[in-house]
Amino acid sequence: MIDIRNQQNILLFIPENKTMAEIGYHASHEQFKPGELLRYVQLAEQAGFKAVNSSDHFFPWSERQGESGFAFAWLGAAMQATSLPFSVVCAPGQRYHPAIVAQATATLGEMFPGRFSLSLGSGEAINEIITGEKWPSKSDRNARLLESALIIQSLLQGETVFHQGLVTVENARLYTLPQIQPLVLGAAITAETAGWVGSWAQGLITISKPIDELEQVVKAFRDNGGQKKPMYLKVQLSYAKSDEDALSGAYDQWRTNIFQGSVLANLRSVEEFDAAAELVQPEQLFEKVNISSDLHKHMEWIKQYQSLGFERIILHNVNRGQEVFIQDFGKYVLPAFG
Repeated sequence: MIDIRNQQNILLFIPENKTMAEIGYHASHEQFKPGELLRYVQLAEQAGFKAVNSSDHFFPWSERQGESGFAFAWLGAAMQATSLPFSVVCAPGQRYHPAIVAQATATLGEMFPGRFSLSLGSGEAINEIITGEKWPSKSDRNARLLESALIIQSLLQGETVFHQGLVTVENARLYTLPQIQPLVLGAAITAETAGWVGSWAQGLITISKPIDELEQVVKAFRDNGGQKKPMYLKVQLSYAKSDEDALSGAYDQWRTNIFQGSVLANLRSVEEFDAAAELVQPEQLFEKVNISSDLHKHMEWIKQYQSLGFERIILHNVNRGQEVFIQDFGKYVLPAFG
């Protein structure tokens, strides 16, 4: 380990691993207006963040979050305003027809060659049931996701697609194709889903959790077709100038988001999320969010994640203090990771 001290006498830990993960910034459309997020990603690039990941929601998770900008419209503006690689997580098959996701992906890929990747998940009811269609079981959602992923990949390769299944495609072909094929990743939270994703996706995106659980997710992906495929990790954290502010900010913004994936996927409205979180205590946030005012702790957490082989580690500061997070991490944390 190499130790470097900056002018503020904050110790920067430089991991010995020669392969550094890219450290990215998460743009949370549930929490901030699109114009605010545009400014934040510009600040993040200036501070040294190497990538951006965008959420994609029709509703926020709570009334306190209170926003729901359209990710695909925002991505074009944000990618024009910066030079960073971007990714987005979306759920094709209900709210989005997979052919439209493929067209949006191809368009962004053509305009910004090599800078856009697409992550696909099975979705949450809160965002998808606006179509009025039945919300399927998890097994049916996974089957629909796989159909959609294969359709998207085929269209991005210039094929003409006919498909009859859980989704229907009739004589679809993309005339505008990117010169560089965008990476299509699969989103997984559990080891079981990660193993399944390894069989068809070109990479994995998952979320932070206790390191032993995260190791099982990585192992399942690697052992079931994911060997040598890229892995992205979204880290939920809350940083502020004091531990008290870091905890209160996380509790205000993220207490509706700490439940098991099966719960998050099936709640159907903002009101249901707020009701489910009524009995959540602040201390429970520590189980799901890295909460601290200590930059050393945040660096140590990132080092642990990097040791598992993640190529991109996306930091989501779940409280509303984005500028202080971007500034302090840019000055004291990012230099430790290349």
